[in-house]
Amino acid sequence: MPPEMRPARPLPRFFAVKALAPLCLALATPAFAGTPSAGQLQSLETALNSADDGALNSLLQPGPGLDPGQIRARRLTLRQQFPNARWQVLPATPLRDGRPTVTVSVSGTRTAGGATYRLQSEQQLALTSDGQRINGQTVLRELSLLRSGEQSPSITVQIPDVVLTGQRYDVDVIFDEPLDGALLAGGLAAVSPEQVATQSSPNLELSTLWGGGLFKSVQAPLSPGSQTWAVLLVHPKGVISASKLVRVVSDRRALQP
Repeated sequence: MPPEMRPARPLPRFFAVKALAPLCLALATPAFAGTPSAGQLQSLETALNSADDGALNSLLQPGPGLDPGQIRARRLTLRQQFPNARWQVLPATPLRDGRPTVTVSVSGTRTAGGATYRLQSEQQLALTSDGQRINGQTVLRELSLLRSGEQSPSITVQIPDVVLTGQRYDVDVIFDEPLDGALLAGGLAAVSPEQVATQSSPNLELSTLWGGGLFKSVQAPLSPGSQTWAVLLVHPKGVISASKLVRVVSDRRALQP
């Protein structure tokens, strides 16, 4: 099967942290109890970007939203697929209660079957620490893009980060540039929690796209949790695969964390 017609693979979820910019900036920022120090974040970035799991094991312990074994497995899979993958973290907007968050990104490239693939993935995380090890994380936002082709077109992903239980919402992925009569195909599939955990591929049917992108209306589950969507877009200049996490909450106040 040609690469451009294969089902989309959900992009690897990732966990990564880096020092909060220059040390002088970190020291000038008041510390919040229960959050990782700048030193912990620096050590964790070094561990994630190294080939040795030993340092990572000493920095993490199980806690809410944090499974060190799963993180190691996902990191290994990502590094196997993208040996030059690199992690970075930057300070992000604090939560309403003042807790700091970080925006974490990972990028990498690989060549397979004569095609070059480029990965760009980003999360916003709220991390917790017991002062010695990082012991919890909350994923507030997550989007991953995988592109093939040297000139794959730019897109805009218009999918909300958080919705209410039972809410209908739009899943729109739009090509930013005029199509000039190009024939497009695309598809959308929900990724089950089991598929997310095992990094398995959903079955995704492609159909002809009209109107400059993919436009769907979907419904959130009736119980709090999350939904993950896999999107595949086929364009004459390249193929784009996207994975997007949508948090599902029952309290309207949680729509603006």
